[in-house]
Amino acid sequence: MHSRNYIGYLFVTPYALHFAIFIGFPLVFSLVLLFHRWDIIAPMVWVGGDNFARLVHDHLFWQAMLNTASFLLLHIPLQIVVALFLALQLNQRFKLRGFFRAAFFLPVVVSGVVVAILWDQLYAQDSGVLNALLAQIGLPKVGWLTDPNLAMPAIALMATWKNVGLYIVLFLVGLQSVPPQLYEAAELDGAGAWQKFRRVTLPLLNPTIFMIVILSTIGGFSLFIEPYVMTGGGPMNRTLSAMLYIYKQGFFFYHMGYAATLGFAFAMIVLMVVLLQQRLVERE
Repeated sequence: MHSRNYIGYLFVTPYALHFAIFIGFPLVFSLVLLFHRWDIIAPMVWVGGDNFARLVHDHLFWQAMLNTASFLLLHIPLQIVVALFLALQLNQRFKLRGFFRAAFFLPVVVSGVVVAILWDQLYAQDSGVLNALLAQIGLPKVGWLTDPNLAMPAIALMATWKNVGLYIVLFLVGLQSVPPQLYEAAELDGAGAWQKFRRVTLPLLNPTIFMIVILSTIGGFSLFIEPYVMTGGGPMNRTLSAMLYIYKQGFFFYHMGYAATLGFAFAMIVLMVVLLQQRLVERE
């Protein structure tokens, strides 16, 4: 009996060590940093609640939060509409259906850095494909990533292209769970294609839509690679996401204590938003 316990502990030990080194210790250390000023080289200095007071008056952090919120407001509706439209098409029987399903899912498994570099080239003002297409129809070139009003929508469009394949799969699962008898009954009542979609398909997809909203929200809050690679947070800090700002405070300016405070506040905000969404889902 005791030997069995030892074997069990032996199997658990690698995970326990991994958890302690890479999750437990950083978590406890970040909580200590909340109340210290530390630049890695010099010893830590106790500052009490100064980091929190600085956060309240840090307009750049709140602008980064506003930028992140604007990204979510652009990205989530666009992603749901595009994914649902494509899922409806890919749910039909036609030749090469498997090919198109794989093609739309391919960007999901491609590295985010690679996708960001690819789209950075597409958006290039002088040599990009998009501006070349605009020039073909007589329109002026656009600064997709240099215009403060266009930079975040451009990043949201790229993020939608990268992630839409995953949500197409979720919508396909939802569509294939709709009983065909409901469509047959609707047809007997004289319902057309739009009425079947509105009265049958859409209500039964509500759980899938809510799940996608929650997943997209959590994913959107972690926006980092795209602005880091494509814009560095510019122009005029309009693509500076919360995650990128926290990273810059920690690893550009070595304000480790303040970065830990920003990370803690950001985690609390994300937690509140997710809990609010879950409450809304439970009401539905």
